[in-house]
Amino acid sequence: MHEAADLAAWADRSRLTPTPVLEIPQAEVVDARRLRDALLRVVIAHTRSEPPSPDDLEVVNQAAVRPALASAIAPTGKRRWAGTSNGTHLLATVARDAVELSTGPYAHRIRTCAAEDCHLVYGDTSRPGRRRWCSIEHCGNRHKVRALSDGRSADADRPIGRFR
Repeated sequence: MHEAADLAAWADRSRLTPTPVLEIPQAEVVDARRLRDALLRVVIAHTRSEPPSPDDLEVVNQAAVRPALASAIAPTGKRRWAGTSNGTHLLATVARDAVELSTGPYAHRIRTCAAEDCHLVYGDTSRPGRRRWCSIEHCGNRHKVRALSDGRSADADRPIGRFR
């Protein structure tokens, strides 16, 4: 995240629906990186049952107290974001969501993806609470394909019945 366009692109890929219209000054990109990094460290500490850094908590809490994105009802009856927002509004919304998740009923279900090459963090809201992957469509599927492939190569060396 180096440019204002990077932060806007992240917002476009996020689960904020609809995507907010953002006017982001370059100075807010530095704040976004700072919050992103602090949130990651806080969540990783949480998943390891370690206390988070007071400095990281301060970054998250400072972002959370700022004005967040304001929702409104569009003429179609669907949600829209009121007015044009900036990076500070976006970061406040993200920080507040992080506070709610890490202190709410699913706090004990915050996980890191089990894939060796993925470090995404997610809240496991599945009914049994045993989800291992950030996304079954991505990391979970890759794991299943690898396991199937490993099983096939192991089967190739195994004798079938009494014959080799």
